[in-house]
Amino acid sequence: MAALDILRAGGNAADAAIVASAVLCITEPPMTGIGGDCFALIGQADGTVTGLNGSGRASRHATAEWLKASGLTEIATDSIHAVTVPGAVDGWAALLAKHGKLTLGDVLQPAIRLARDGCPTGPRTARDWAGLVDFIAQDEGGRMHYLPGGKAPVPGQVMKYPALARTLEIIGEKGRDGFYTGEVAEDIVNTLKAKGSLIDMEDLAATKSSWVAPVSTVFRGREILEIPPNGSGLTALVALNILERFELEKYAAESVERRHLETEAIRLAWVIRNRHIADPDFAPVPVEELLSDAMADKLAAQVSMDKAIPEPEQVVPLPGSDTVYLSVVDENRMAVSFINSIYHGFGSGVVTPATGIIFQDRGAGFVAKPGHPNCIGPSKRPLHTIIPAMVRQNGKVIQSFGVMGGAYQPMGHVAVMVNRFVYGMDPQEALDFARSFHEDGVLGVEQGVPEAVAEGLRKLGHTVERREDPYGGGQVIAIDPDTGVLCAGSEPRKDGLALGY
Repeated sequence: MAALDILRAGGNAADAAIVASAVLCITEPPMTGIGGDCFALIGQADGTVTGLNGSGRASRHATAEWLKASGLTEIATDSIHAVTVPGAVDGWAALLAKHGKLTLGDVLQPAIRLARDGCPTGPRTARDWAGLVDFIAQDEGGRMHYLPGGKAPVPGQVMKYPALARTLEIIGEKGRDGFYTGEVAEDIVNTLKAKGSLIDMEDLAATKSSWVAPVSTVFRGREILEIPPNGSGLTALVALNILERFELEKYAAESVERRHLETEAIRLAWVIRNRHIADPDFAPVPVEELLSDAMADKLAAQVSMDKAIPEPEQVVPLPGSDTVYLSVVDENRMAVSFINSIYHGFGSGVVTPATGIIFQDRGAGFVAKPGHPNCIGPSKRPLHTIIPAMVRQNGKVIQSFGVMGGAYQPMGHVAVMVNRFVYGMDPQEALDFARSFHEDGVLGVEQGVPEAVAEGLRKLGHTVERREDPYGGGQVIAIDPDTGVLCAGSEPRKDGLALGY
């Protein structure tokens, strides 16, 4: 509603996206916050699409010598070195400066009011929060700001965040420098340094978002666009390229064959993800080769309709993953596909006592293996799971969408694209459809997947388990290229909805 109010008042999709993102930082703190990162795709009425990478970096002190001396063999999610410099606020400022009509101070007002005056806790948010009490309680700032009376809030309980309200006011008054320099930055550095972080004031001040060209592939006559590495949208594109080699239309939307093919495609694409996706400023990512017809043909040839691939790592040729998502389309048909995240529930679990900022744990996306393209390094961005997306047809943007949910996100994009463009589902049907996802050797299936399909997948050699929790959550806005009419769908697995005026 805050975003809709901005649109009604003359703001555009970029303004509304930042309004909504800032509000979600208050209403869904386990999922997102100003201590996180963001990515966006911005589509114009003429079909032009640009990307914004608002992901933060490791400290410039994270050198190879430091890594060797640290003895780290991985960057665990609970390590202080999993905290990277938050990139979201700079990303918000960059998006507004290039595409918005309003100032940061204007668009932060609804979030400031909610943080100061209080907002009720949604049911899904309360459920997630309750499972994270022991984690948050380990940190002084976490206990202070996010565990009233030592407990998680129940659904409907009004929560106030006066420290965060003041922080947002400072950002509104001073712009991005209000976060990356001055008193807020000092509180950030002091909090992190006390726990052994390498991040200092210079690391914060140097933070700068990047404008990037999307990467894309063609699936069923539509161009699917994703953020390039260090985002993992490439994973979804590789999987879609594999699926383009199969006649999915021969099989029912809910069938053993459809789920088997999607599973095998994402398993093969996952090997590509783990080998290659990294910060392209530090390690070349062979995007063109990975998305080539030759690579798709080689990967698709590994897929059998009779049995699951035992070890996909062995058959992929060498060439020469908690979040909120939102989508906005305005009256001029600017579309903004936007995602903001602190990664795992309550991120790193570290919260600044004075300013109420929850830090992400995106550094857990790094590896600690020297020589690997995604090894932690000075001022380097880690592999990211969060991926906004768009669809273009005949040169026009026809859909802005995203599916949140950690590592599930590339699979979510694949499933929604197949639902939309193979099986003809509308946006809401495409999101409602039961989900499955292969991870750590297990093919998890939601409760809505029929037992006959689950059993059929077992017979093909998949280790299938029923999921109690749902996979991910997404939003879709489709734009009719002929009439301009919008059709939106919002995820039933999350506290979300579709709104228009």
